[in-house]
Amino acid sequence: MRNANVLRYVLGGAGLALTGIGAWQLAVLPHAPAVPLWLAGAVVLHDGVIAPLVLAVGLLVAARPARGVLRGALIVMGGVTLVTLPLLVRPGEPPNPSALPLPYGRNLAVVLAAVAVTAGALLLVRRRRARPQPRDADDA
Repeated sequence: MRNANVLRYVLGGAGLALTGIGAWQLAVLPHAPAVPLWLAGAVVLHDGVIAPLVLAVGLLVAARPARGVLRGALIVMGGVTLVTLPLLVRPGEPPNPSALPLPYGRNLAVVLAAVAVTAGALLLVRRRRARPQPRDADDA
């Protein structure tokens, strides 16, 4: 048996074991019915809202001449938002008061604005460098 097949079987077995552990946990937890409902909501949100939105933005960006800078800025903005989102949408007070001592909504807006301004400045610099320089009359 080749090494790739052995690895495939080991990883498949580990996946089945973890799935079994998860199913067992769902069966014994007192709030188990809420978990599949939450998972179904996450699938609907991802497949019905987030994925089509990302595809639409990708199509719009692909037609732009500076798509590399735009893609980079959008990836950074999406990653920062994804990391900050759990802190923003968590209901109630945090159990540890030092966990959320700062206004994360405002700080997220500041970081997103900084990324947008940096990407805009980079696009302006690239556009100025690509513009042909006018020749002086003395050079002719």
